[in-house]
Amino acid sequence: MDLKRLLNKEQYQAATTTKGPLLILAGAGSGKTRVLTYRIAYMIDVLKIYPSQILAITFTNKAAGEMKDRVRTLIGEEAENMWISTFHSSCVRILRREIDKIGYTKSFTIYDTYDQKSLIKQVIEELSINTKEINEGEILNKISRAKDKLISPQEFKKRNERNFRENKIADAYILYQRKLKNNNALDFDDIIVKTIELFRKAPEVLEFYQRKFKYIMVDEYQDTNKAQYEFIRLLAAEHKNICVVGDDDQSIYGWRGADIRNILDFEKDYPNTVVIKLEQNYRSKANILNAANEVIKNNTERKDKVLRTEDVPGDKIKIFKAFNDNNEAEFVASEINKVLYKEEKSYKDFAILYRTNAQSRIFEETFIRKDIPYRLIGGLKFYDRKEIKDIMAYLKVINNPLDEVSLSRIINVPKRNIGDATVAKVREFALEQEDNLYNVMVDVEDITTLSSRNISSIKKFTDLMEDFMDMKGQLSVSMLIEYILEKTKYLEELKNSKNPEDESRVENLKELVSAAVDFERNNEDKSLGAFLEKVTLVSDVDNYDQESDSVVLMTVHSAKGLEFPVVFMVGMENGIFPGTQCFNDPKELEEARRLCYVGITRAKETLYMTHAEVRRVFGRTVAYAPSDFLNEIKKDLIEHVNADGKKAAPSERRSGGAYMEYNNPHSLRNSYKGGFASSGMSSSPKKTLESVLGGASSGILTPPEVSMGLKVKHKKFGVGTIVSFSNTGDDVKLTVAFDKNGVKSLMLSIAALEKL
Repeated sequence: MDLKRLLNKEQYQAATTTKGPLLILAGAGSGKTRVLTYRIAYMIDVLKIYPSQILAITFTNKAAGEMKDRVRTLIGEEAENMWISTFHSSCVRILRREIDKIGYTKSFTIYDTYDQKSLIKQVIEELSINTKEINEGEILNKISRAKDKLISPQEFKKRNERNFRENKIADAYILYQRKLKNNNALDFDDIIVKTIELFRKAPEVLEFYQRKFKYIMVDEYQDTNKAQYEFIRLLAAEHKNICVVGDDDQSIYGWRGADIRNILDFEKDYPNTVVIKLEQNYRSKANILNAANEVIKNNTERKDKVLRTEDVPGDKIKIFKAFNDNNEAEFVASEINKVLYKEEKSYKDFAILYRTNAQSRIFEETFIRKDIPYRLIGGLKFYDRKEIKDIMAYLKVINNPLDEVSLSRIINVPKRNIGDATVAKVREFALEQEDNLYNVMVDVEDITTLSSRNISSIKKFTDLMEDFMDMKGQLSVSMLIEYILEKTKYLEELKNSKNPEDESRVENLKELVSAAVDFERNNEDKSLGAFLEKVTLVSDVDNYDQESDSVVLMTVHSAKGLEFPVVFMVGMENGIFPGTQCFNDPKELEEARRLCYVGITRAKETLYMTHAEVRRVFGRTVAYAPSDFLNEIKKDLIEHVNADGKKAAPSERRSGGAYMEYNNPHSLRNSYKGGFASSGMSSSPKKTLESVLGGASSGILTPPEVSMGLKVKHKKFGVGTIVSFSNTGDDVKLTVAFDKNGVKSLMLSIAALEKL
């Protein structure tokens, strides 16, 4: 192999450095997989290292399979004698041979999520834990996070003895682990944790694998948690021939346990580390790379590196300001059709990237209307999500009580002590009486096989449904949905949950209300039946082959590792991307900026970044300022475009980047004077989210105080938000989105607006 011809200078150095600790900082699109496969081939083919002495760790089975295929292409069947696998696969392989040394048998079972939930339900029942106070999702999440950090049940208990809630979870953790052991079972987190326990309790086993694996490689090292870090540290302790590959700028999984310090502190862990930076990008045009560099350089917790390319500058970053989220989706659809026609591209060349799954709904509906095929990656279709299906089932029963499928879905959602056995008795009685399920439930006292408690629970449910049916004629669909969410306490339960996934479910339900508001605005027939018909058509029309030519919709998290010729990053507003949690946590903001960097570097040829002046959240119009990340991109790298995709002058004054912040109450940079870099990562932000969003003190608004996103009050129209403004001589023309009276154009001198 002539590696000097096949690889660039830095890649060649990385592939041929095999002794001692090696840190390869591989920027986006820099060919890291190519380097790893040639490094393995070089070690086996040139250095004559036995394949069985090499361990290569990846994060997904797909990545492991692809790497093995590439190595096999280079060196043949010898590749079969080395371990190229995920952390979990490697650990299972070790445990199948050695787990009896820590009290399990080698025929242990691995529990999936469903098994875990079943087990934790037993634990909750035995410990008499009130699930209204601490639910199974929160307990499992806390246990998983503890295992990620190698905190044992006993240690978790010791740390939380004085915290009533955490102490209860500690008891659940202890019993859960005992039951796993009694069942000779491991959960997913245990696979790594128990391997570390094996290494510590049986040093002869560790010594065997240390001798076996003289050369260790780990991909995506920035995504490792403490348990994965410790597993690798123990294995590499003997020979220290450890090569880790990663990019601290793409560390975006802190919320699930990944620790960026693992890669940032690698040189402290291994003092003689050789550091090689792969900064040559082979994916994106120069303008896209420069934009990514401009954004990420604002982070303080990072290794210094700058992506470069020999490619042409390419298109500038196209920034589009929509009036609202509907206009945003319409613009994206229009641009896809235009580029598709002009450049002879395929639908699969386009990706729509957003921060949260809830944002997909409006794009799905727009694409269906415009006959643009699409597929969702890393998430269910909007109307297929559990929480949406639950509330839609309520609406269907309200509209048609004979719908037993929908009735069966919601009869015990949220939980109301109507179990499967009770439903079976009701169903049996309905069959005997040749009546439908709902009718016999209304007259539940006639069912003699039910206990008084069962009857009471069912009566409460039917009373609730009768109330909903009465309100159907009095409320709009959007208001009816909100009424259901309130009366069933469905939304309250999600908001009180400690399960991180439930935060996303709340956002999805808010989006459902917004969908209903949009329906009411755009349809003459505003009835519940018409809404259900519309939604049914939207959700049923998507029956094409997932592998067919289609636009991809996904979160930026799901897009990591992928690339597309044309990328749309949508919802680029403070409060969405970055999210509101970033207002009070500098580390959260840095991770959001890394996420933005990942999104930008998915684009190969063209990148669009869009934001809206106003959008609907929970059925109400809100105004967020353009994302500060847009302002971090130099103005010579961007091009503002209008709804037709043609160059347009920005409607706001620009400073160094896309937008000038002036007195923008939604600007993160305004919140933290001088930004995080000057204030220091350790200092606490002085302003809360409420103060950032609050605006100036009350009084009549004057021209110097006018700013995008400012909350104001009008004597006639009520409370609203300034969504745009322009100077007209001695006066200021304002566009204000009022909460209850829509969007109005006003002259400041006449309107006498009060600041809020």
